[in-house]
Amino acid sequence: AYLPFGAAYPLESKKSNSVAEREVGLGGTSCWAIGGCDPGYTVSLYFDVINQDAKSVKEQCYLQFVTTYKNSTGQTIQRVTTISKLFVDIKTKDGFESLKLGFDQEAAAVLMARHAVYKVQSEYEYTMDILRWLDRRLIMLVKMFAEYEKENPESFRLSEEFMYYPGFMFHLRRSSFLKVFNSTPDETVFYRCFLLRENVTNSLVMIQPTLMAYSLEEGACQPVYLDVSSISPNRILLLDDFFHVVLFYGSTVHNWLTQEIWKQPDYAYLEEFFQGPQEDSKSLMNSRMPTPIFVSCAQNGSQSRFLMSKLNPSITQNTVGQFGGGGAPPVFTDDVSLKVFLAHLKKLAVAP
Repeated sequence: AYLPFGAAYPLESKKSNSVAEREVGLGGTSCWAIGGCDPGYTVSLYFDVINQDAKSVKEQCYLQFVTTYKNSTGQTIQRVTTISKLFVDIKTKDGFESLKLGFDQEAAAVLMARHAVYKVQSEYEYTMDILRWLDRRLIMLVKMFAEYEKENPESFRLSEEFMYYPGFMFHLRRSSFLKVFNSTPDETVFYRCFLLRENVTNSLVMIQPTLMAYSLEEGACQPVYLDVSSISPNRILLLDDFFHVVLFYGSTVHNWLTQEIWKQPDYAYLEEFFQGPQEDSKSLMNSRMPTPIFVSCAQNGSQSRFLMSKLNPSITQNTVGQFGGGGAPPVFTDDVSLKVFLAHLKKLAVAP
């Protein structure tokens, strides 16, 4: 049985072999209607295998989707898509390994995000409730697929098919999809609406934004960790979270920019250095619908919050002394860092 998420509504509600007893999202049927569709539109469908004991190893499964729509000329078209999948018995070693190798952590993160957004709108009243639900699901997953010795967190290992998934969940927990503080109801609905319809690539950018760095010492544009440690006075950072494109200038680089020193003959090469991230940000904005909000900010400036709120707070007022040096920490927050989050996950996963 399959159950969808997206801007859809069920056409009928009836029990059949194609309808699961446990509803996820808009369930209770195998027929839905969508108000409109474009090449970038996606719908999430969740399947539940029943009578698992009756399924033999390596049995082929067939899923069929029948889509009826009208094109721009008013012509009615019916499109049938058939997908073939292979059942495996996870109780056997070969079946379990086959299931692990087939895990798509990017798609799984988006599916879990959509499920969480639906639950927080229809089932859970408080943010902490949905965060606890996400944590329980994550612990269940790593308990099943990680390699570890009981009560030994140091032995915890995740294969490459799962290694980025906990990080996706960490950023999802901190996102504006679930934590609505400082967002208007209209903004929250807008963000969630696009999460429920965009493809995996765009949805993943919403969950875990991309961060690019530009510097004279390191050469051309390169991806860097979504972490406060990536901030440097001599760097320009470009953040893309789908809804915003943030161009962040380090303190030293910002002084060069405001003083316009590239106009001096000895520093003419700086003009090309500044043009690179500006052109890349324009390219991002021109290629996306809806057009993202552009934010240009400097280190320690008020608008820098658009970048700081998305970064992993690895260095805060509580940990700045552990990294040496003086001065104020990059960010003041009580949020846990990714390192602490993963440490707690390991302890809970290996617990008996």
